[in-house]
Amino acid sequence: MIKEFGDVNLNDFKNDFAYILVIGTTDISLIPGITIAGATPELTHFTPAADAEYIILGKCKSINTIPVSPSGIPTPALVTRAALSFINPFKLVVNAGSRVIPKIPFIDLQGEPGRDIRKYALSLEKVNNIIENGMRLGEELSNAFKVLVIGESIPAGTTTAMATLSALGYDAIDKVSSASPDNPKELKRRVVLEALKSLPTDLNQKLAKVSDPVLLGVASISLGFKGKVLLAGGTQMVAAAAIIKELNKNKIHDIVIGTTKWIIEDKSADMLGLSKQVGIKVLVSMLNFSISKFDGIKAYEMGYVKEGVGAGGSAIMAFIRGITNEKLVEKIDELYQKLLSSNV
Repeated sequence: MIKEFGDVNLNDFKNDFAYILVIGTTDISLIPGITIAGATPELTHFTPAADAEYIILGKCKSINTIPVSPSGIPTPALVTRAALSFINPFKLVVNAGSRVIPKIPFIDLQGEPGRDIRKYALSLEKVNNIIENGMRLGEELSNAFKVLVIGESIPAGTTTAMATLSALGYDAIDKVSSASPDNPKELKRRVVLEALKSLPTDLNQKLAKVSDPVLLGVASISLGFKGKVLLAGGTQMVAAAAIIKELNKNKIHDIVIGTTKWIIEDKSADMLGLSKQVGIKVLVSMLNFSISKFDGIKAYEMGYVKEGVGAGGSAIMAFIRGITNEKLVEKIDELYQKLLSSNV
């Protein structure tokens, strides 16, 4: 149920771990058609807060129900909560820069919401805040845990990931994935190429221009942590790994990406090619949702959503501990049924 790309010792991930969800927003998600991580462009700014609330509480406070795509496909937070329910790890929400603040306890990195990367995404002061505070948080978590599983929630994050990878010198144009089965590659390319104009040479200024608060938060927490890190996500986590490598090339050896089969199978992207460029190992959870009772869950098999909120990495942690795909899907269906019943 787990495929390896690179030599990964799965025993490293059998230790007690903390699940960290880093949330933030980018104004790129307001561009019509660039993401389906929310029922409307405006609602994408509520998605990270609602994902965080659902992971911690099992319900949302910022909106009436869990985030869904315009066609009603549920957030991958459902997958993450189901997978983590079998393990019950320590869970922590970290706000790197979200426009909507979740109505639960969280750690704040003193960042800011990402603006439009075609102009300037973040102030240098806030970039430095996120990096310094994230590293300090990672160091503190090292006192209690040997492993971190870090997920993300930021609609349109694949576009800022493509811009970040490109700015750092990687061949990333048209190679990032999408929550939609119809990857809006032309739109993403146009936005990214405009953002890459007049790029600063200084690393932190470069990141301030084209990145987002979540990529910086994920990278900095990983940099500060002294144990193994599973970056639970898709092509966005390759960009986070690239930032990690830029700031400390030796740290990349402690980092593995954990994703879903839908990201690897996405013919509109090149997850493995990007990972190879950066030099990061990848674990893949071979989830199969075709056995679900619900069309909204089965839709993942048709290329909808694919990944997010740490879904792939959380499933990997469950599979390593002996949970079967059947058990996991049964739990996802149970949680989804509960949500549907509460919204009747």
